[in-house]
Amino acid sequence: MTTRKTSPPADEPEGKLPSMEKGPNCWDCRFLGITWNPRMPYSCKLMGFRSRMIPSLEVLRADGMFCMGFMPKVIPIAPVPATPVTQTPAVIPRRKKLTRFLWEA
Repeated sequence: MTTRKTSPPADEPEGKLPSMEKGPNCWDCRFLGITWNPRMPYSCKLMGFRSRMIPSLEVLRADGMFCMGFMPKVIPIAPVPATPVTQTPAVIPRRKKLTRFLWEA
């Protein structure tokens, strides 16, 4: 009897798990915090705990399920200025040196 290997889907590279099986990435979560304590460097601001490991791994270890509180970070968009910005001249005029002395070494 022979066994057949199934190939991974074309859009996923071999050796990587599908995104549904990975769980959330705390580095992209708005609730990840870095603490001052080197023994417990990571914190979850949503659940209110500190950990040695990334909080999503701690939740998976304790609960057996992926973290359900993941929310992606909000990236602020810079507002467009209402008035046009004036451009500075390409060459900035230099001031003359005000020293009257010539120093020699």
